[in-house]
Amino acid sequence: MQIILIETFLDLMETKNFNRTAERLNITQSTVTHRINALEAQFARKLFARNKGGTQPTAAGLRFLDHAKALQHQWHEATRAVETAGAYERSMRIGLQHDLAAHFAGDWLSAVRKELPGTSIYLEVDYSNQMNRDLGAGDLDLAILFTPHYLPDLHYERIGDVHYEMVSNRATRIEDVRPEDYIQAVYSPAFDRLHRQAYPGLSTAPIASGETTAVLALMQELGGSAFVMAADAQRLIRTGAASQVAGAEPIAQAVYAAVNVRTRHAHQHRRIIAILQALLGSPSH
Repeated sequence: MQIILIETFLDLMETKNFNRTAERLNITQSTVTHRINALEAQFARKLFARNKGGTQPTAAGLRFLDHAKALQHQWHEATRAVETAGAYERSMRIGLQHDLAAHFAGDWLSAVRKELPGTSIYLEVDYSNQMNRDLGAGDLDLAILFTPHYLPDLHYERIGDVHYEMVSNRATRIEDVRPEDYIQAVYSPAFDRLHRQAYPGLSTAPIASGETTAVLALMQELGGSAFVMAADAQRLIRTGAASQVAGAEPIAQAVYAAVNVRTRHAHQHRRIIAILQALLGSPSH
């Protein structure tokens, strides 16, 4: 069975529309139809019912869905294993939340290399939405992220927290922070919700960003107040570039590890997650 048929089937299960799937896969509608027909011929079963109301999966299509996802995941794993065959026994593709990269990537991967010398690592720094999709498609083996989507094929576990503190080069007390000088940080939906509850008057700032690096650059260029990761806050305070905003309570952001349910107990996955979990709990971070 060709993997291209599987991937077309999975995309059509999402879109329920032959034209939309053709657009997303950059092929013609007739090609989508041909691939689905070929798949249905192999099963001798209709996988989709097409009528005036649209395209809907049949009972056979729904039964095939989980198997199709597993086949896609196994194909990606097999492809990577063959492509990267060489000096290493195995390879892994890992996703890491943008905001964690600067403070954790170096120590984390250094420790992973010592513990798993036979494993080659590719690190992808990204946002939670994309990492959830990549995990589901089998393009990542493991991800460390802020926002789990709790997809049926994925296993999530909370492994720690990072904290954000408000600093400013314009104000020293929370009472003096003005919305027009405030840079709103939107690091995740959970962070945004906690921020709006604690600081409703600052949730309509003219500038917002979802990454500490960008927030720091905006503070430097424009001046103002913002929540940044605790390590960055302490560095700014030490160098005199900003001061702690008195009366502003830190905001905690949960960190999750995500893997495919089939590999949740795999030794190398557990070791990689445990190493980062220890770093999250380390006072130096």
